[in-house]
Amino acid sequence: MHKLNNNLPLTGFLRINQILSLVPVGKSTWWRWCANGRAPKPIKLGAKTTVWRAEEISAFMAQLCVGG
Repeated sequence: MHKLNNNLPLTGFLRINQILSLVPVGKSTWWRWCANGRAPKPIKLGAKTTVWRAEEISAFMAQLCVGG
């Protein structure tokens, strides 16, 4: 798995705690952003497992950096 300089993988999946270590918001804010379309939609892998695509999180973070 290839990684960017900030330890964000180029491909694969990220769990919420990995995302929140990179995006300084609380869980409630993150889930609200997902619900209203500001953040990427989550993927349910199981009853207690939710992930996000690393590519979508990378694009989301790039958009935050440019003020989009």
